[in-house]
Order: sequence, then structure tokens, then C-alpha cells
Amino acid sequence: MLRSLISKKEVKKRSKKTSHIDAENHTQTCTCMDNIFRKVSNMVLGENSVDKTAVKGKVVLMKKNLLDFNDLGASVLDRAHELLGQHISIQFISATHADRTITEKASKGKLGRPAILEDWISTITPLSAGESAYEVIFDWDEEIGLPGAFLVKNLHHSEFYLMTLTLENVPSHGHVHFVCNSWVYPARYYTKDRIFFANKAYLPNKTPTLLRPYREEELVILRGNKTGMLEEWDRVYDYALYNDLGDPDDEKKVRPVIGGSSEYPYPRRGRTGRAPTKTDPKTESRLSLIESLHMYVPRDERFGHLKKSDFLAYGLEAILKFLLPEFEALTDDTLNEFDSFDDFLKLYNGGIKLPHGPLVNRIKEDIHLQVFKELYRTDGEGLAKYSMPQVIQADMSAWSTDEEFARQMLAGVNPVSIQLLKEFPPKSKLDPQQYGNQNSSIRSHHIDEHLDGLEVHEVLEANRLFILDHHDSLMSYVKQINLTSVKIYATRTLLLLQKDGTLKPVAIELSLPHPDDEKLGAISKVCTPAKNGVEDGIWKLAKTYVVVNDSGVHQLISHWLNTHAVIEPFVIATNRQLSVLHPINKLLHPHFRDTMNINSTARNILINSGGILERTFFPGKYSIEMSSKIYKDWVFPNQALPVDLILRGMAFEDANSPHGIHLTIEDYPYGVDGLEIWAAIKTWVGDYCNFYYENDDMVQNDTELQSWWKEVREEGHRDLKDKTWWPELKHVQDVIDNCTIIIWVSSALHAAVNFGQYPYGGYPPNRPTQSRSLLPEPETPEYEELREHPEKVFLKTVTPQLQSLLSVTLIEILSRHTSDEIYLGQRECPEWTMDSEPLKAFEKFGKKLKEIEEKIVNLNKDERLKNRYGPVKIPYTLLFPSSEEGLTGRGIPNSVSI
Repeated sequence: MLRSLISKKEVKKRSKKTSHIDAENHTQTCTCMDNIFRKVSNMVLGENSVDKTAVKGKVVLMKKNLLDFNDLGASVLDRAHELLGQHISIQFISATHADRTITEKASKGKLGRPAILEDWISTITPLSAGESAYEVIFDWDEEIGLPGAFLVKNLHHSEFYLMTLTLENVPSHGHVHFVCNSWVYPARYYTKDRIFFANKAYLPNKTPTLLRPYREEELVILRGNKTGMLEEWDRVYDYALYNDLGDPDDEKKVRPVIGGSSEYPYPRRGRTGRAPTKTDPKTESRLSLIESLHMYVPRDERFGHLKKSDFLAYGLEAILKFLLPEFEALTDDTLNEFDSFDDFLKLYNGGIKLPHGPLVNRIKEDIHLQVFKELYRTDGEGLAKYSMPQVIQADMSAWSTDEEFARQMLAGVNPVSIQLLKEFPPKSKLDPQQYGNQNSSIRSHHIDEHLDGLEVHEVLEANRLFILDHHDSLMSYVKQINLTSVKIYATRTLLLLQKDGTLKPVAIELSLPHPDDEKLGAISKVCTPAKNGVEDGIWKLAKTYVVVNDSGVHQLISHWLNTHAVIEPFVIATNRQLSVLHPINKLLHPHFRDTMNINSTARNILINSGGILERTFFPGKYSIEMSSKIYKDWVFPNQALPVDLILRGMAFEDANSPHGIHLTIEDYPYGVDGLEIWAAIKTWVGDYCNFYYENDDMVQNDTELQSWWKEVREEGHRDLKDKTWWPELKHVQDVIDNCTIIIWVSSALHAAVNFGQYPYGGYPPNRPTQSRSLLPEPETPEYEELREHPEKVFLKTVTPQLQSLLSVTLIEILSRHTSDEIYLGQRECPEWTMDSEPLKAFEKFGKKLKEIEEKIVNLNKDERLKNRYGPVKIPYTLLFPSSEEGLTGRGIPNSVSI
């Protein structure tokens, strides 16, 4: 009966490696008999009869689970395997004594006798997923000396998540601890037993000689052979183009392959090996929504069960939140439209009120399931009720002021685009042979009256004129986009720095390609601030076109491209070229958590053809194509915050300033807090790297490090591999600088452009994602309607209800911290390394981040710093390091994890 529980498919797979398993079964059976004999002896003679050379260990693992629950079917089958003598065994590898039976050229560490996890059948595990601890007893061989690694063989039916192995009283060594945190599949899926190394870092040439062959073998396995479709148990990291976004079988969903060409360059993504489509062999076949849940990502890169539960709960809520307003709209005369600003407020009222009371409270206490916790949040919100966005909590209309419009460029969700204007009028960098004259049509007479009594050259020389420039990046797509239902302009926005440190907009230029021929240049209108009449309506619409552009550029460039997409090649290269024993792997590993998984999800439902991003943001089907054009100008060293600030004119070098640069706008919350975080990261990385690299020669002779950096350039960012700006790794300082950039982008930069999305964009009028009509022309019915009903024209111009709901639902999910989030200055395991100096440096880093938090709190209390609070009264906390779970508007996760 027990054998019948094993599927025929599984038996067939197992038969391929029968000899490999049978050879081990005899060893495991003997080991099992030894353990049974020891237990019987203990019962008869007492505990003290245990052999003095026996070493006890404790293994902590998590069984296969389905969200919050242990997989009961898998558990039954695992117990059946135990009864059949198919166990989980562990075998140590010596770091100090060679295996004399091996005749290979490279010496390997001596193997200890295998020991099995005990009491698997008798250990009762709870229904809910969680840790389980098992004892393992080793017959210690003195010749093992110090165990530097161990092999684990899983002969059970199911995989498990191996967390730690701890040994007590190892002869001559005492306590020995291994941190694993990896999924171990049944042995039939592997060609070699899984290996785990002690959590001590070694440079390649410093690695104990007997462990080097194992170190090299493990990297070979992780690189794979570049062939075939990858399965869930594979541990292969490899590269692929973005050739899985379109569907060549549907003419509306045909998209170009992104990456691998000069026309559409792009960072690489993780390879899945899925078969190509029949219509286009260059395009990878797509999966259905349900199938995409199993899309290949290396298993250890997948979400943990808590995060999966969070996402399920978010998804259930999202569906309800999206459907309820849609059902209500069916009774509306203007289907799919917001008729008034009051219609927006209905999103934040109502919902489904869940019952409360003693019984429910008891259930909440007794049932520790993450899905239940999320659906029954204690924040007072009803199920399917959108949270009230911060931008309208204190004042319902402050978002629409000129001051707040400008302030959000410094402290909103996209504070990385504003620049100092260095020449007037602004000039274009577009090729005049292709696009004609694209220089700005803004002249001094447009803005003179808004410059506080000064002339243009005076404010320019005083570094008081700034620009939000969405002209060149969009102009080449305006004509194509405007052939759809969406209508946009390429925009330039000029802003004046006032004496109180705030910005005010002084002009907005709206540009379209010449209707006869793009080569004839731009046709532009210049709008300036107005307070009354139709001119005020025109000014508000001009601001709206700017925000629509900024919303799309933020989501596609600042957020997706410059954090999610550019980091994935570093994740892949690190796992392929840097051993888990390498100190730089240990440094960077926390900053790659969940990135491949979230990017895989994005390719399936967000950035794919017909996905949410195409349906809700103005570039539509040109979204990723447009971002690839921007990627042409991406420069890795320029991602360093101080460099970025200087290049944008938002700071200048100043040796007397705390961070070596002085901010052009002193009250620039992103810059102020960002420089503090940047400096803390760089100090931590410096302390860490200087511990392992005593001189530059050690960097140059580090074969893994050099291979890693070469692969990042030549494979991960292959389309830019010939750029001369790529830094070399010749000096210790190069390692520090480059790792600091990687950590900054993965953590703080992503936090700054991600977790403010709902606080600001959760109210659609503040961050509309589409515009549906161009500016009304004088002496037209639309112009008269703007004069008489400016609110109605605004609502008819911005994103319609369906797309607004999609957008709000999406960004609410993206803005939430999940329950298993790990923040900057934290580690999943406190014993992540055996080296004490890095642990002390990391503790210092954590203390520094706490100091920065206190500083941010105090800055937000300073009423003189108006940009930190603004008319909407939202304190700037997007670079506040820590957070609780949920929709907090603060917290810097270690990685691009959502």
C-alpha cells in the first residue's frame, strides 16, 4: 500500500539513478541499524552509555508546505519512505584531513560516516508551516578534525528547507554551526549530493585545500549547461533576453525582443529554458496565469511561505477592491468615469466589514496563519476597502497647489529626475537630422514676472532655476502614443528656488512633433501660472500632463529599469561566479533576496503585453521598448548617489561638507537622508572589505572576483559591455565602491522610489497615469467647457475609472511591506559568519542606522524645512531604515523584494 502511494512518474524518474541510490541505501541501512542499536542500549543501560566519541547535532528544517500549511500528502509519503529505510543522511567533510582513498589529482577532505535524522516518524509537526528540529548523532572520527562542510542526501519523497545544523562538543572545537537556508530536493533530482559549507568566508586562494574541489564543483552545478527547460529543483543561474513579454500568435500582443540588439539593448534576466513559440522561434512561449506561478526561478530565490501567503491575501483583497467599485459603476450613467472628486473618496469608504468580538479575537490568537492575519488586519480597515492615502489625509485639496506639485519632485515618489538648469533656454540632445529643432521655446518674457523681481540670468547664475525634463526621453514616442486613445505631450517644467527653500513652478512647455513631418521639429505651447478663469484651468491641465509623464517615467525608468532590471544580472553573476564561501557573496547575498522572483512575476502580469503596466500607464505597448532606449544611457558608476546628485546639478563637490558634497537645495529630503544612508552603507562595506582584502594584490589575484566582474559586464549587461565607463577591479577601493553602489540600488534607491507609491498615487488625481485629450484650443466647445466646468474637463482628461482602479490596486500591493521583510542593517540569521570582525562592523552599521532614524525624526519636526512636510503634511520617511509590516510609507528592505 505504501509503495502504491508513489506515482509511476516518480518511479520512472527514480529508475534513472537506481544504481546511485542503491549504493547509498546499504550505507544508510547500516547507519540506521547503528542508531537503532544505540537507542536500545540507551534504554537498557541508560543515557550515559552513549559512546564518548559520539557527537550530537541538531538540524532545524521546514517541511514542504502549501502557503501556511504543511503539505500533509508529502508528509505521509515521507513517513512511508522512512519505514522503507529511505532516510535523510548527513556526512561531514573534513577541512583538515585528506581522504586517502581518493586517487584524483585534487585532494579532498575526508568523509565522515553518514548519520541519519532521528525520530522523523515520531516527531509531530503542527498543521501550520514552521520550523521542526531533529536530533542527529555522529560517530565521530578523530581524523575528521574540523568539519568544513557536509553532504546531505534526501531519500524522502519530498523536498525540505534546511535552515541550520548545530553540533555540540565537537572534540577540540566545541560548538560548530552551519547556516544553510536552502531547499533540498530528493536525491533522485541531483547528480551530486547537496553540499553545505561552514559559514566562514574565504577568498579562493585562502580556502582550505581540501575544500577547494568542492567549492569549484558547486559553482559548476550552479552555472548549468545552458540547455533544456529548467525545472523547479534545478539550481541553475543563467541569462536570457526579455523575449517572453509578447505573444506572436496575437497581433495585438506582438512585442520586439528586448535585449541583444543595438536597437533594443537591455539587462539580462534569468533563463527558464522554455520552448520557443511556433510563430516566432526567437520568442519564448508564455504561460497561463496559473502556470506562471510555477515559472522557473532557482528554488532558493522564490518567496518564502509567509510572503506567498501575504501575496495571496493581497491578491484576494485586490480582486474585491477592484470589483466592488466596478459593480457600483454599472448603475452609473457615465460608466467607467469618475463624475466628481467625491467619487474618488468612495474608494476609501465602505468595503466589507468583517465581524469582531471575543470569538473572532480568540480565533486570531489561536490560528497563526498569515493569510488570516492579513485579511483580518488590525488597522481598522474593512476588507476590500482602500486605505486612505496620506496625500489627502490632512487636507483634501493641498495636493493641487503649485507648492505641492513642485515639492513632490524633491520628496515624493520620484525625487530622482529633477535637475539644475544650467543654460537658458533649455536645449535638446535629440538628433536634429532626425527630429529637427527640439530646443525649448520658453523665453524670458514667459517667466520674468515669476522670478521674484530678478532677471533670468541672475537666477541662473545663483543656481536657483531647476527643470523637470520629460522632453527628449518621450518625444520620439509621442506621435505613436497619440495614435492610441492616450494623448500626451513631451514636457519641460521650469521651477524657481525661493528664499524659504521651496520650489515654485514658473513655466511648463507642452510639445508635439510637427504634424507634417517629425524632422520639422516641435510645435510647442508655453503655459505659466494663473489663479483665475480659463487660464487657471489651462495651467492645472498643463501640470496634469507633467505628472502623467512623471508617473510613467517613474514606473518604467526610476523604478523598474533602474532598480529591478539592472540588479538581476548581478544576482545571477554572483551565484554563478562567487562561491557561497566568498566574502563578497556573503556581503551581497541579503541584497538579492526575492529579486528574481518578483521580476519573474512582473514579466508575467505587469510588464508583459497586455499586462497591468501597459493597460494603466501612458506608454502602453511601447512601455518596455521605451525603457530600453533609456537603458542605452545607463552608466553603472553614475548610480552612486553623490555622483548622481552632482550630474543632475543637485549638489557640488565641497570638501568642507560632511559627505564631501554640498546640496544645491539644502532642504532636499531625498538628498539629505540619502547621503546619510549612502555614507553608512559605504562605511560598512569598507570595514567589511578591508578585513578580507589587506592589499590591492589580493583583489587582482582573486580569480572568482575577477570572473564575477567580467561576467557582469560581458553577460549580464552585455549590450553595454564595450562602454569605457565600466570600472575595473584592481584596488580594494574599487571593490568597496562597486559593492556600495549595488547595495544602494538594491535597498535605499528602490525604497525611495517604491514605498511612496500608494501614499502619493493612491489618490489618482494627484498621480494620474494617463491623459486622454490634449489641451483645448480657444474658440472651441472644449475650451468653453473648460471655462465653465474645469473640474469636469480635468476628470475627462485623466485616467478613467477602470485603469485608475487597476493602478491603485497595483501600487497598494507594491507599497506594502510583507511580514517576512528584512530591513537594512538586519540579517536573516545573526550567525551569518564565523568571522568576528565583520560581525562587529555590522553591529556598528546597525547602530549608525538607528542614529539616522533619530535624525530623520528630528528633521521632520523642524518647521523651517518645508519640503519635508509640505502642504499635504506628509513627513518624509521613505529613507527611514526600519518599518513594521503593511502600508507604512517608510522602511528600507535589504533588497528589491517587491
